[in-house]
Amino acid sequence: MHVFIAGSNGQIGQHLLREMADSDHEARAMIRHPDQGPELQQLGATETVLGDLEKDCSEAMRGCDAVIFAAGSGPHTGPDKTIDVDQDGAIRLIDSASAMGIKRFIIVSSMGAGEPQNGPEKLRHYLQAKHNADEHLINSGLTYTIVRPGQLTNDEGTGKVTVSAKHESVGRISRQDVARVLLAVLDENTAANRVFDVVSGDVPIAEALEKL
Repeated sequence: MHVFIAGSNGQIGQHLLREMADSDHEARAMIRHPDQGPELQQLGATETVLGDLEKDCSEAMRGCDAVIFAAGSGPHTGPDKTIDVDQDGAIRLIDSASAMGIKRFIIVSSMGAGEPQNGPEKLRHYLQAKHNADEHLINSGLTYTIVRPGQLTNDEGTGKVTVSAKHESVGRISRQDVARVLLAVLDENTAANRVFDVVSGDVPIAEALEKL
């Protein structure tokens, strides 16, 4: 499968490229600057393509079978940039994928995005932007998966997680394991048209996804 990755130069995106290098899938990594290309190809990108989430990326996506949106402005970014990237950038990419006949779309959201009004006040703009993008994807007609990780860490991944429709408390998960979940979702039919929270746990990723 040819997979278009938005956010490939971010921390989750770079882990995803490493994981995809050992898979049967081919990664097309979108970059904003040409000098980012060689490093991402060393990590595992089959090819790189220039693009900007704040603009039309249709041509950059052409020929791909699936999209993984792992981009994000981060919860501490100002509201304007969060809207530009996490909300409008995602929505623009969703609409482009739909128009081009790309059927599969996987997005990294956030725990709490289902009910942004209940989140910490300083994070509500971020959670609301994620919520709006998630809802747009659900209603897009694409085959979607919305992955909502808990608090992200830079710990080494364990390959084991806990998955549920909604966690009662915010847990933690390494960025490496989030990347592994994204890759596993591509091959797991039970993850199609599902929204789930994911944190570190005791169940191997593939087994956890099978139980969705």
